Amino acid sequence: MLGNRYEGQVCSAARSLELVGERWSLLIVRDALFAGITRYSDFLRRLGLARNILADRLEGFVDAGIMERFSPEGSAYEEYRLTEKGRDLAPVIVALTEWGDRWAAPDGPPIIYRHVGCGGEVEQHLVCAACHVVIDHEDLGVELGPGMPGMPGTA
Repeated sequence: MLGNRYEGQVCSAARSLELVGERWSLLIVRDALFAGITRYSDFLRRLGLARNILADRLEGFVDAGIMERFSPEGSAYEEYRLTEKGRDLAPVIVALTEWGDRWAAPDGPPIIYRHVGCGGEVEQHLVCAACHVVIDHEDLGVELGPGMPGMPGTA
């Protein structure tokens, strides 16, 4: 969707940007996730983007398995529903929102994500899978994984 390919980069972040890195993409996902938008006309009205751009993004999401088309019973309209792959973008939206609240919202957060169960405010954190400690970027290391060419067990 970006118009540039990152074929020379073996990087999951770059591959993800190919699918959802365009300006409108995450806003479409945001509205599907948190506003329950499914209809083309509702995305169009809410976001105010050009029809051809919306159609291209939705088609790209369907092709990538991020959304699926469906027709509600009794309706002549086709709608779009997030798949599991699409719903897995929720933490990305929350993290970008948190960053934007801190660095790009001079009057404070325009929306607040809350836990439906207790009403508490949702926060995004990096947590160690082994010891469950919340870590910051200074304690975050990287190593080559099995998807890196030349690693044992890779093609």
